[in-house]
Amino acid sequence: MAGEITKERLGFKPSTLIVAVVVVVAGGFLWWWLKQPVHYAQGPPITPEAKAYVRNLRLAEVEMKAAESFMRQAVVEITGKIGNAGERPLKQVDLNCVFYDPYGQLVLRERVSIVKPRSGPLNPGQTRSFRLAFDNIPQSWNQALPQLVIAGIQFD
Repeated sequence: MAGEITKERLGFKPSTLIVAVVVVVAGGFLWWWLKQPVHYAQGPPITPEAKAYVRNLRLAEVEMKAAESFMRQAVVEITGKIGNAGERPLKQVDLNCVFYDPYGQLVLRERVSIVKPRSGPLNPGQTRSFRLAFDNIPQSWNQALPQLVIAGIQFD
């Protein structure tokens, strides 16, 4: 038939054409995805009231060590203590842990809670230990202790 496309007429199998189209589309999507700006979870911004209270919080005995998970995956663990030298009980305190590469470029920013509502308030004059585990730090990380920045405070 004159209008029918056959294997002999194309010189290749139609399935080869389908595979080629899928590869091109997947490659295009991957290129587009890699070109997108990196967005980091931020959470709500710190309020002016909380920003003024930050001077009453004390991070102490902050240490970092590497461990291996039961799945043989590297885990970076940061431990320390937070103290409340102010006059208000705190329901929640969040930190931004900011990891950099050897050139000072940001590679990961993760917001984590070090005082959580379910563990009860951090009362004035009280100190509490915290432990943070990270298993998603990019290989390009400089292996230094991340910058720890108070990102949010909720008062009790």
